[in-house]
Amino acid sequence: MIHWDYFDAPEVGRLTLVADADGLRHITFPQNRHPVSMDAAWRRDPEFFSEVRAQLGEYFAGRRRAFQLPLAPRGTPFQLRVWTALGQIPYGATVSYQWVAERIGNGRAARAVGGAVGRNPLPIVVPCHRVIGRNGQLVGFGGGLSVKAHLLDLERRNP
Repeated sequence: MIHWDYFDAPEVGRLTLVADADGLRHITFPQNRHPVSMDAAWRRDPEFFSEVRAQLGEYFAGRRRAFQLPLAPRGTPFQLRVWTALGQIPYGATVSYQWVAERIGNGRAARAVGGAVGRNPLPIVVPCHRVIGRNGQLVGFGGGLSVKAHLLDLERRNP
């Protein structure tokens, strides 16, 4: 059974949450580069997401630095390695795609890492917003660069 609901994130907009018994599978932004197709068999279930909503609320209030949620992203083995590396980026820090490539043991894969980061199904919780261009510029974010800038600013204001 797939469950879904919404979370209204300050300054970001309405996030769509999708999960199953294994854990959180998707978080999508109002304007998402890779939207999730809702299936008629999915069940809207606000109670199922009470802990997710609580932790997201704490994050947006500046009181949470890391999430403690069961996660169940679906992806290729390469994507899963990249998404695991994203979880190792410290709160408030930024890193390059090259850093992520080196972290997964393939320093020449920065471009492929960029593709995997762009497909991250769990933004915010798996902090892809902390990955920036080598030159320090904000680049590529499924929720839009203004959302990425807001998330980074939120973390800088709440060390």
